Amino acid sequence: MATGADQAVGLGLVGFSLLLFTYYTLWVIVLPFVDSDHVIHSYFLPREYSVILPGVAALILLLCVGTFIGVVTWKNRKPKKVD
Repeated sequence: MATGADQAVGLGLVGFSLLLFTYYTLWVIVLPFVDSDHVIHSYFLPREYSVILPGVAALILLLCVGTFIGVVTWKNRKPKKVD
């Protein structure tokens, strides 16, 4: 059973993910159809970053997963038996 702290952290992560998804969806899908002189454009980064930031995040994720797999593989090596 999850403790109250686990549930609070989980709720925080879900809330952050929902906020990030909503922001990115508005930025990429809705904003191109809004006039460029509208005040809502001041709340978003330039459109070039909508491709760059997810690419950088994917590279960092792949680096972390690869490092984790490498460390686990290195630690689980069995020493060679000497006869």
